[in-house]
Amino acid sequence: MAVDGTDPQLLEKILETDVEMIEGRHSDGAKLLGMGGTFAPAYGMIGTLIGLVNMLSSLDDPTQIGAGMATALITTFYGAVLANAVFIPLQGKLEIRSKEELVIKGMIIEGIMAIQSGDSPRIVEEKLKSFLSPVERAAAEAEKEKAA
Repeated sequence: MAVDGTDPQLLEKILETDVEMIEGRHSDGAKLLGMGGTFAPAYGMIGTLIGLVNMLSSLDDPTQIGAGMATALITTFYGAVLANAVFIPLQGKLEIRSKEELVIKGMIIEGIMAIQSGDSPRIVEEKLKSFLSPVERAAAEAEKEKAA
């Protein structure tokens, strides 16, 4: 669209809308995993209650008490493990990856808009470097010098 001469404000609006939609989809996925992290311990507690009911219903047979107690404890364990070893870490990882992708999309928008406005290659490079951390900037400079 930039090459076709699309109005810069319209192009920027279209690209920003695309980024907003990506961010919304990523947010929905992270929320879903967050709900898993919230609900897994609750389901573990429900399993605990079921195990305790089974245990208490068989108090007249002492050999069955262990099975009910085992069910109660293992479901609590599963709920805690699922929340803390699966859902919550995955939510965090998805949020990190989403931020990384949004930074890249922001760089792309900035680069397209700079090129469309006729900025010199040096100015475009400096605008895009502003997205990089100092370590990433140093690595980019080292790579640039290596290539030269």
